[in-house]
Order: sequence, then structure tokens, then C-alpha cells
Amino acid sequence: MPSRSPPVYASAASPAYESYSTPSSSSSEKIIYGGTSSYTPPRNVWVDPKNLANYGDASQIKGNVSPYVKQLILNTFIAYGAGDEHCFGHSVAKAVRFVDISAHESQEKQGRMEATTVAEILVSKSMLNGAGMLHGGCLAFLIDNTPLVALGLIKNINGVGVTQSMNIMFHSPAPVGSCLRIISTSIAMGGRIMSARCEVINNKTGSVVASAYLNKMQPTISKL
Repeated sequence: MPSRSPPVYASAASPAYESYSTPSSSSSEKIIYGGTSSYTPPRNVWVDPKNLANYGDASQIKGNVSPYVKQLILNTFIAYGAGDEHCFGHSVAKAVRFVDISAHESQEKQGRMEATTVAEILVSKSMLNGAGMLHGGCLAFLIDNTPLVALGLIKNINGVGVTQSMNIMFHSPAPVGSCLRIISTSIAMGGRIMSARCEVINNKTGSVVASAYLNKMQPTISKL
């Protein structure tokens, strides 16, 4: 069985700022977004990935987007998704590890860009409900991590939004010790409304734990 590159844990120690620049990439991966200066954030956005502190090391994340974009996504997930130690779901978010961030032109959508993020997490006791299975609310929290930030960086649109709606189908339980793979793919991105789909798969059994569709939107700054 071929060896796999070690995934990047969100709890990795923050490296020096120099690692935030674009490092060299594997020759087997075609970088479709490799710049560090072509992204110009829109005005009056509530969260700008480019202005967030640098967290972790994205160099081991696979995929065809640039190391720079991968780092921005990791930064956004920690700052916005995990928050500090007093925030809801902090310990769960810090256990998430990103393994792939990619984008491609969809033939079915006449060449429109799609982005996909793949993350993994090991179900721990703190994530369970009273029946000893992964809590549905915890699963919703994990699904809320979407690839829209990646697509936004590629399209020069801010992809960090607030969740407007989420439709989850629960397919099978996940007991403690289950390794889950969270595969999220963008569907559409407009000026303010964005949507994505997600599947959560049990790595050991191959069964689908949950599937979901979700919409996000750019909030009105004056209402925050």
C-alpha cells in the first residue's frame, strides 16, 4: 500500500511569517493559482483571509492550488472556524486536518471553476452524544467548513460568509475512533450568495455518514 503524506493538523505550531510566501511545489501538481499579490480583497468585507494571522504549516496539504492559497485557507479556518479556546467547538476544530485543496474547471458548468477541500478528523469522546455516537450538532459544525474560501481566492471574490441555510441528511452513525473524511465542493458563487455540497465518509468502512447542501452569504457590515 503506498505511503501517504502526513496531513496538516490545524493545531500545528505557527511558523515564522516567511513560510507564508509561496514555496516551491511538487512537479506532479499543476498550480492553477500561484501568486501572492493578485488577490485584491473587496472593500467592506467582514473577514479578509489575507489579513489574518499565520497559523500552522500548509506545505504538506496536497492539491493543485498554490501553497499561498492553502495557507490562507488554514489561517481562515483557525481564526474564523476555531476561534480561541473559549469558543464553541474549539477543540474539535483544532483536531481537523486538511489533506487536499484543489480546483478545476467544470465541463458540466461550461468551464466555471469548482473548488474542493478534503479534511479528516478522528472522532473523540467529546464529540459523542449520549448514545455513544457522533453528535449531529458536531457533524453540522464540521460540515460548515466549506471550499468557498478557496474558490473566492482564485476568483478574486471574498468567500468567507455566514451560513444562511444547511440541509443535512444523516446516513449512518460514527462511533468513537472513527476516522472521518469530509469532502466539500463548491456549487456556485455569486456576488453575495454562495453554495456548496459536502459528504462525510467513514474512512474504514467507506460508508457515508452524512451528506449536505449549504448556502452562505456576505453579511451586511452595519448589522454585525
